[in-house]
Amino acid sequence: MADLKVFVSRATVFPDEICPAVVAVQDGKIHHIKRHTTNVTSYSPDQVVDCGDLVLMPGIVDSHVHVNEPGRTAWEGYDSATKAAAAGGITTIVDMPLNSIPPTTTMKAWEEKMNAARDQCWVDVGFWGGVIPGNASDLKEMVSGGICGFKCFLIHSGVDEFPCVNRQQVEEALNELAGTQSVLLFHAECDIGDTITEEDPSEKYSTFLKSRPQQMEQVAIEQVIELCEKTKVRCHIVHLSASKALPMIRAAQARGVKLSVETCHHYLALKAEDIPDKATQYKCCPPIRESENQEKLWEAVRDGTIQQVVSDHSPCTPDLKLPGKMDFMAAWGGIASVQFGLSLFWSKGSKRGFTLQDVVKLMCVGPASEASLQQRKASLEVGHDADFVVWNPDESFTIDESMIYHKNKVTPYLGKTLKGKVHKTILGGKVIFDEGKFTSSRPQGKFVFAPGDNAGVSAKL
Repeated sequence: MADLKVFVSRATVFPDEICPAVVAVQDGKIHHIKRHTTNVTSYSPDQVVDCGDLVLMPGIVDSHVHVNEPGRTAWEGYDSATKAAAAGGITTIVDMPLNSIPPTTTMKAWEEKMNAARDQCWVDVGFWGGVIPGNASDLKEMVSGGICGFKCFLIHSGVDEFPCVNRQQVEEALNELAGTQSVLLFHAECDIGDTITEEDPSEKYSTFLKSRPQQMEQVAIEQVIELCEKTKVRCHIVHLSASKALPMIRAAQARGVKLSVETCHHYLALKAEDIPDKATQYKCCPPIRESENQEKLWEAVRDGTIQQVVSDHSPCTPDLKLPGKMDFMAAWGGIASVQFGLSLFWSKGSKRGFTLQDVVKLMCVGPASEASLQQRKASLEVGHDADFVVWNPDESFTIDESMIYHKNKVTPYLGKTLKGKVHKTILGGKVIFDEGKFTSSRPQGKFVFAPGDNAGVSAKL
């Protein structure tokens, strides 16, 4: 068994306990697990990766990443985005259908995206498709091909090639997806008319926040719940920022509506009150809201109303942000953060009593399940992919530009000190990132697919 590798840690994270364990890996899969031991004397030294007291847990799954290639590769690309992910302990990302050109709204466009990504991915990559006006008839073919699900916008997406859909078009798409086990993701904001005036200063964050009130999310989520309940198709709210929507979400979930929810690191880590004038690196849609709202989001994460915490990594070229120069109403709305999600969550969550098992549930199991990847990702189970992160929850570091792997370095986290440092990232049983360096000159990542009749066939073309 020449390719057998054994990972041993005195702090291995399982759903029911954190304990010493030996995890043996072969052919990229978990071969067997022995708990309550660190005895590896039956293995040769070159087979053993001894993690000591560092935490060993499933690799992070970030199901909300905008890679932007092809078409806007100057904003981001598969090489840089997946390197950043690996450096942050992420072993699987799921790429959003925009802002690439073409967007992933047909089988042909998806094949073009996979061709662009091939041989560039440092971690495993799954794909979301998109729902736009007129493409409902394309959805089942993409489901068959193993697309992880679909995303739509109920408001302008920010890019013209990915138009938003109205209620009738959403219902048409949901009816197409009925019986497929797929999921429709919603950017849940609706246009409610102007909420600012010419007197509101555009350089102030308060003006931008006023332009995207919570009501926009409330109106949209009410529609999503109605259609989800009517069609019985899984629906998912991406990047929830409005705590005022939580009561209707809780009520829907309590009566069995197939509605899941995510929020993002920036909503849990950053506060509107702390954002300076023209600090456009903080701009995203929906916006970062006030501290009172943030605490209610944390409560919803704690009680399970929100099941996932993801990055919504949405970078752009610096000229579309120009922090300190450009005003909030003109700048691109998106936050670059994929590399630091684990540390961001742990820095704030550990102070609120969240555990390592909570990290796995919210940042591994939840996102993998949403993308229909739970049969192979996000758990330390025999037969699952041997994807791990090895990290020190007690170690702090300060973010500087030199350590950032994503292509454009404009991020609100520059200079911030975070708790929880990644030491190793393991993909398919191979250490790909080790003590701040990549161990190979070539990417090791693969495409991953949701179950489908022809899952992955197009990836081999």
